[in-house]
Amino acid sequence: MRSSETNQPAVILLSGGLDSATVLAMARRDGFACHCVTFDYGQRHRFEIAAAARVAESLGAASHRVAQLDPAAFAGSALTGDIAVPKGGGGGGNAIPVTYVPARNLIFLSYAVGLAEVLGARDIFIGVNQLDYSGYPDCRAEFIAAFERAANLATKVGVEGSPCRIRTPLIDMTKAQIIRAGTDLGVEYALTRSCYDPDQNGLACGGCEACMLRRAGFERAGVADPTGYAGAGCKA
Repeated sequence: MRSSETNQPAVILLSGGLDSATVLAMARRDGFACHCVTFDYGQRHRFEIAAAARVAESLGAASHRVAQLDPAAFAGSALTGDIAVPKGGGGGGNAIPVTYVPARNLIFLSYAVGLAEVLGARDIFIGVNQLDYSGYPDCRAEFIAAFERAANLATKVGVEGSPCRIRTPLIDMTKAQIIRAGTDLGVEYALTRSCYDPDQNGLACGGCEACMLRRAGFERAGVADPTGYAGAGCKA
């Protein structure tokens, strides 16, 4: 949905990955002044934080901030602790994978709602997707709709009749569709990072679910994959 309110502020949750970079490009296309926020919560894939800064600059964000969160609140995940990141697609059927970070999007969106109220923004963009994704419960449309209702009950602007809108432009897109859309909007995917278990130089492992979804997305989109993979991970 395109905005008729050119240069209205919006808050963009920007992880530094492929999806959030595409969302930022979409929000810019629609005329929003984009205020990006990236979260440092002790994630092992910390290279994404620097990637987010590069993406924000490349796509002309109005501002970019990094919010520091206590890693203890996100313990118990393969992305924040000593649990091994599964490789080769071994996720366990319909089970929620060990890469799930407790209440991550619930906390991120709550922060974004507060920031939006301070900035006078009514639109919050997040790159959740419920097609090519890892099965996280906080990426589903049901969660987003419920959160939006709660946010508008809990904030001054919501109660006074200026509700926030949680925008999820990728929610029903495949990874290939996302990549094609971003490519058309000039997203430099070489700047992004998606891997859950990069090496010490930031090269993608090629075997975690995030890498597999990303690589398959580029292949299906017919777009050259600019990702740097470590060692044998570069094999198709």
